[in-house]
Amino acid sequence: MPKIVVLPHEELCPEGAILEAKTGETVLDVALRNGIGIEHACEKSCACTTCHVVIREGFDSLDESDELEDDMLDKAWGLEPESRLGCQATVADSDLVVEIPKYTINLASEQH
Repeated sequence: MPKIVVLPHEELCPEGAILEAKTGETVLDVALRNGIGIEHACEKSCACTTCHVVIREGFDSLDESDELEDDMLDKAWGLEPESRLGCQATVADSDLVVEIPKYTINLASEQH
């Protein structure tokens, strides 16, 4: 089973975490299942950037992003070459190291 290492995030995961994932799950779903409340204002429909994450290790194991995701990512705060939307980044067979950015472009949290 692949693992997702979530780097420490001041509010969402202060200690960091190591999560077990199933191949085919999204990074967002794995995080939510394990109590890491990454925002997802569009309910995982690839219509916002609140679930923006940076894949620090294992980026090349993910399927390529599509045009819709790329268009959304262009609006994300702190965009990096290894940025993905958590709702679209599907876990393959490799472990991942994920950083949750400090900010989103949302003015208010959805509190899911």
